[in-house]
Amino acid sequence: MPDNIDFKQLENLATALLAKPGPGRQIIAITGAPGSGKSTLVERLADTLGMDAAILPMDGFHYDDAVLEQMGRRPWKGAPDTYDVGGLRNILARLRNPDEGAVAVPVFDRDLEISRGSARIIGPDARLILVEGNYLLLNIDPWPSLRPAFDLTIRIEVPEPELRRRLTRRWQSYGLTEAEIAFKLDKNDLPNGHMVVSNSAAPDHLMHVK
Repeated sequence: MPDNIDFKQLENLATALLAKPGPGRQIIAITGAPGSGKSTLVERLADTLGMDAAILPMDGFHYDDAVLEQMGRRPWKGAPDTYDVGGLRNILARLRNPDEGAVAVPVFDRDLEISRGSARIIGPDARLILVEGNYLLLNIDPWPSLRPAFDLTIRIEVPEPELRRRLTRRWQSYGLTEAEIAFKLDKNDLPNGHMVVSNSAAPDHLMHVK
């Protein structure tokens, strides 16, 4: 069973990875249900570690809305099958390769609801990559193909009532109606969160957040 850690212990684990001898990068996967605070956690950790760390959000690999419309999956954007897993896997491989130097990665723009290609550069000095996303440990193909890329895995666990509160606040900030928010939560976000908890590989460590 994975042990439970707090932020200070996570910082220590990240620092230990940075101290590993030899060339190349180390990669930490931080996963959890929608609304669990993954982005906030990795930003805090990156700020603590400074220039040695860079962030790679999984959300940058969303399929475009036009593609999701063709797939008939636009209302379920954010489900496991609405991401370019192969694209993420290829970027992770490039980040592992010390000959690559700077690597351009996509970033998801929530205001525009699109992924912007090559919107962030991860420079060669970043020795620790913080990958954050819901499905990084999911047991459903093709997601397990990502697992060999990770040196350390963390899952954030948050009680469902708190997830519902956070997600409601998120969608309210984007001007969605009560009916639209109810669909987002009960037909997409919270079921996806249940899947993350029930159908993912065990992480190396858990972080419980109240």
